[in-house]
Amino acid sequence: MFETLKKHQFLLEELIKRDFKKKYKGALLGMAWSVLNPLLSLVIMRIVFTHFFNDIPHYTTYLFCGTIVYTFFSEATSEGMLSLVGNAHIFTKVNVPKNLFIISKNTQTLVNFAMTLVVFFIFCLFDGITFSFRFFLLLYPIVMLLFFNLGLGLILSAFYVFFRDMRYLWSVLTQLLMYMSAMFYSIESFSYQIRNLFLLNPIYLFIRYFRKVVIDEGIPSPEFHLLMAFDVVVVLGIGAFIYKKYDTEFLYYV
Repeated sequence: MFETLKKHQFLLEELIKRDFKKKYKGALLGMAWSVLNPLLSLVIMRIVFTHFFNDIPHYTTYLFCGTIVYTFFSEATSEGMLSLVGNAHIFTKVNVPKNLFIISKNTQTLVNFAMTLVVFFIFCLFDGITFSFRFFLLLYPIVMLLFFNLGLGLILSAFYVFFRDMRYLWSVLTQLLMYMSAMFYSIESFSYQIRNLFLLNPIYLFIRYFRKVVIDEGIPSPEFHLLMAFDVVVVLGIGAFIYKKYDTEFLYYV
């Protein structure tokens, strides 16, 4: 894959530039919406849920961890799903690797996430969070989430070529994932068995990692790291397999 990226570096750069221009075309605030969207979601959740979960330490930061991770995931996968069909006019005329369009979308959303992350760290300072070397560990879930989004984008975009209803189904599923990822509540009140079920949700793993490092001032266990890596490898592997198998068939359905 790295050889493909190097060979088509110019095309990838142009796709990323185009996606940025297209996304914010006509928007008065432009790229500022990349930061404002998760912030507005944070404010709404803070107002709605603060009276129910005010016993959670640094609750606003707790919410912020969930909001930025979920927004990155939701935006990357939703836009990645549409990237293949949306670029059919290119790859039906020119023979280029189709995964470049997914990578372009993921790069765009990664930049958006990075801008929000800067605001998140500034907010942590105001919330009395102590910074330490542990914060460098956040690179692990960020990289893992990037590849997870990429793998899921490959799967979703392939399904969307054959089943256009996937767009609406995924909208419902992402909403369900949000409620199952403990974004605004704690799972400590649940039984041990139920808490373990949350570990089956990859999005919860990413959110939990952020909270463990930022709020709890701890480091997730080696098993936690391996579980996250396992989820990423499985999803990325399935996505790569689907693209390799149906690469030529995409041309007949877009």
